[in-house]
Amino acid sequence: MAWRELVAREKRAAFRDQDYWGRPVPGLGPADAPLLIVGLAPAAHGGNRTGRMFTGDRSGDVLFAAMYAAGLANQPTAVHHGDGLELLHTRITAPVHCAPPDNKPTTVERDTCGAWLRAELALLRPRAAVVLGAYGWQALLPVLADAGWVVPRPRPRFGHGVHVELAGDRGPLHLFGSYHVSQQNTFTGKLTPAMLEDVLRQAARAAEIPAKR
Repeated sequence: MAWRELVAREKRAAFRDQDYWGRPVPGLGPADAPLLIVGLAPAAHGGNRTGRMFTGDRSGDVLFAAMYAAGLANQPTAVHHGDGLELLHTRITAPVHCAPPDNKPTTVERDTCGAWLRAELALLRPRAAVVLGAYGWQALLPVLADAGWVVPRPRPRFGHGVHVELAGDRGPLHLFGSYHVSQQNTFTGKLTPAMLEDVLRQAARAAEIPAKR
């Protein structure tokens, strides 16, 4: 909390004339979405500035372009509130809702925000989920278990392109892993747009979302 508010006060020079959101960033997308995308946490000068998940930073540029290509967003860019972005059949959330220092949430931050992730998941009925990065994967699995899905033991290991089907009293959930859309991954080519689009399309099919025409 202290970090996100400090960033909002000090700002980045390029955004000096803007008012930062500087508060926890809520989930984004329709509550009845059959597909869930789980990230890490808001970026200090992205979601923490704009108040919307993955909006206003380069990670979001990659994610929303891929979502648009896969038919999961109405436009390939997300710059600020009121820019016309709409998610299609998809909701985005994260284990941590406040921007953490160095984009590395602590265990305390994860556990503190865990109640919000549990509450959000209790209201959703996803048929598939794409988890961006190992941190989100590890944070989400126990939440899924608490929500009624059967998580195998040992727990499934994270990896790009991993697909696990979990049984549950709310129906099966298809869980997909993808490398995170961080600049470290996208600038080095560890994650390419084609790789991300492929995972999103697989997840969309598993969620029974109509293919983009």
